[in-house]
Amino acid sequence: MKIRALLLGAIACTALAPVAMAERGSDGTIKIIYWQAPSILNPYLSGGTKDIDASAIVIEPLARYDDSGAIVPYLVDEVPTVGNGGVSADLKSITWKLTAGLKWSDGTPLTSADVKFTADYCMDPEGGCASLSFFDGVTSVETLDDLTVKVTFKEAKPNPYGPFVGGQSPIIQQAQFENCMGAKAPECTEANFGPIGTGPFTVKEFRPNDVIQYVANPNYRDPNKPAFAAVTFKGGGDATGAGRSVLETGEFDYAWNLQLAPDVIAKMEAAGKGTAIVGFGPLVERIEMNMTDPSPSLDADTRATVAAPHPFLTDINVRKALSMAIDRELLVEVGYGKAGKVACDLVPSPPNYAADNDFCKVQDIAGANALLEGAGWVKGSDGIRAKDGVRISITYATSTNAVRQDFQALIKQWWGEIGVETELRNINASVFFGGDPGSPDTFQKFYTDVEMYANTFSGTDPQQYLAAYRCGNEPKPSSQWQGENINRFCDPAYDALIDKLGRTGDIAERGAIAIEMNNMLTKDSYTIVPLVHRGRVSAIVNTLGGYKMNVWDSEMWNIADWHRK
Repeated sequence: MKIRALLLGAIACTALAPVAMAERGSDGTIKIIYWQAPSILNPYLSGGTKDIDASAIVIEPLARYDDSGAIVPYLVDEVPTVGNGGVSADLKSITWKLTAGLKWSDGTPLTSADVKFTADYCMDPEGGCASLSFFDGVTSVETLDDLTVKVTFKEAKPNPYGPFVGGQSPIIQQAQFENCMGAKAPECTEANFGPIGTGPFTVKEFRPNDVIQYVANPNYRDPNKPAFAAVTFKGGGDATGAGRSVLETGEFDYAWNLQLAPDVIAKMEAAGKGTAIVGFGPLVERIEMNMTDPSPSLDADTRATVAAPHPFLTDINVRKALSMAIDRELLVEVGYGKAGKVACDLVPSPPNYAADNDFCKVQDIAGANALLEGAGWVKGSDGIRAKDGVRISITYATSTNAVRQDFQALIKQWWGEIGVETELRNINASVFFGGDPGSPDTFQKFYTDVEMYANTFSGTDPQQYLAAYRCGNEPKPSSQWQGENINRFCDPAYDALIDKLGRTGDIAERGAIAIEMNNMLTKDSYTIVPLVHRGRVSAIVNTLGGYKMNVWDSEMWNIADWHRK
């Protein structure tokens, strides 16, 4: 996505092309399975893909990224640019004009007040918004009339498409959420489990960590969509069972995130019921290093900030050695085959923003041992390295999944070869990615030494993604344990680059800044240890039409167009 071109108007500014299909509801029920079960339908209170996707069926942003990475309008007639007057010449504001006549599923009108409220909701300092980085640099959101909203930035914003663009930044209804501001946000169970939306479906029943029943939205803007009358969204189980239910039995129509060995998927496809579809975007499986002390003897606030540094992971020699010991080529072979590539970068694509580092591609056990020895970490009689009475004993957490458990077993073995003790923990994905502020096992709380998962960003520009690592954006009790700076990385020099990226328009310069930021997180600090650049693998039955794999936004982005062949 070329920022200059976007601002000048070279952007998809008309509604998505109509797809030929039958009248609304004529195709019965579509059955979707996510082996990571959704636990909430409010993406502002969860950074988990499962929750973002389940929400995207109901609530929508002003604009989305399509399957090519282009921005396309959803609740507006055109995307604002400098060329059409929607983005100010000084790049300090963007003005969105809602499509006239849009209604919420309860029949009330969508207005600019709902858009402004959404910003106020996420930007509330006590709310712990999981998508706060989308509003980075925003100084005000104003309603100019019932259909017009203006977003103003502190400085010139060459990429102003953060707020209200993509599945992580949808519009929520003010009337439903106005009593759910700040610290009250997690308490609004009815709203969080059953949001009123503008999307093609509405929530009929939600059983957290189990199943969601949706029905077609009677007030959806296109009278001929959706083709399906209902959606059954099943959560739980494992990737193997999800794949079989589509590819072998045809019991379900769509299965998400088939994190399975390539030969397993090929055997399932041989049954002839469906097809696995792969798309490469910026999705990276990685290990996050905890910069704070996760000891349960400390209070929650201390465990959440760098006030108590980690006893051994704050030594870059330890972090670097842990990375050096990993054979990423074997991980790709074991876990993903053609759907994976060795990753040394947090941002592996698109090309303008990719550093294409290769420092991590060759495993070096001997070098890792020498590095630790030289840094004073000496093996004891039990073979575990220690320094000043501190042993390198790691608790390594991830979600329950066959590929991830294979990775854990291999990495534990390699770390053992360099004198590191490792305890493995795998946590149900619905809990790990759930965002429950009362659970000690969420990836946001990070109550272990290292954790492994994958995530990505919307669109083809990583500005918002990289801005997540700003100092102060860490999950903590005062933010209801929401926040995107999971490992509590904090460097004022990095924060300065966030600001610099935000005001830089030249695409080459933007790429150079983003690469420098990527390197600060990876090869310069080893705070984040990338493992595999993953392709998204999902499966659809042969009778499902209209589906388009999208690696730049929610995979539910065009569910209104899905139909039965």
